[in-house]
Formats: sequence, structure tokens, C-alpha cells
Amino acid sequence: QVQLVESGGGLVQAGGSLRLSCAASGSIFSASSVGWYRQAPGKQRELVATITTGRSTNYADSVKGRFTISKDNGKNMIYLQMNSLKPEDTAVYYCNAAWGHLGWDYWGQGTQVTVSS
Repeated sequence: QVQLVESGGGLVQAGGSLRLSCAASGSIFSASSVGWYRQAPGKQRELVATITTGRSTNYADSVKGRFTISKDNGKNMIYLQMNSLKPEDTAVYYCNAAWGHLGWDYWGQGTQVTVSS
């Protein structure tokens, strides 16, 4: 079992930046993919960005060019650099690690990001 703990959320003005971090309690080196998802009030959870074992990345169209996902396998950390933030980025952001071939799927408890206009 892997526990994920997010940090780095907060309140920021539109146009500002935040860096989210996710600390994993175990190795994420072999995870099929790790990533970030978000859920705004009254909406379904949606993909923000993922990165695979081979470091291929995938981004939601709404964040392309503004957000960057990265991971440090040695430190078991996953990051999300968010620039040019918009009020519509306001949501709870969740970290995820998945081992699809094993059917393992882990989530953090989330960190709130609020972007004021």
C-alpha cells in the first residue's frame, strides 16, 4: 500500500503561480502512471496531468502550456508547477499513483487551490 500526501495548495491571485507536491510513502518508480486530478465544487473529478513510467506526459487541454508535471523517483515525489493561474483552476487537487498491470490505484486526500480574480 502506498500513501500519498499533497502539499502546496493555497490562495493565489489570477496570473500567479503555485507548486503542488505529492509525497509517496513507497516507491513510485514502477507505477504505470502518476498524476494530478482536480475536482471543483459541483463538478466531477477531472484529469489535470499524468506522467508515465517512460516519462510521457498528458495534460488536459485547459492547462496545456501553463502547468508542468514532473516526478522524482529517487525521492518518491510528484510535482505540479502551475503558472498563469485562472479562477477556473480553483479546485481540490488530488495526487494519484497507479499500477495498472496490478490493479493498484492510490489517491491522496487533496489540497485546495483557490484562484481569486
